[in-house]
Amino acid sequence: MKRILLSLPDGTWKIIEKKLKGKLGDKESELVRNIVIAYLSEKGYFEEEK
Repeated sequence: MKRILLSLPDGTWKIIEKKLKGKLGDKESELVRNIVIAYLSEKGYFEEEK
């Protein structure tokens, strides 16, 4: 597991808390982790290479 320090603009974090808290996780770290995983999945980075 890798840990990082992350800074987000206040407006961005307010949107995340308002729209995604409880849907993608309850803790701050869960929210950010699940946003990154969802993005990578959407872009196809988890598809198996052929």
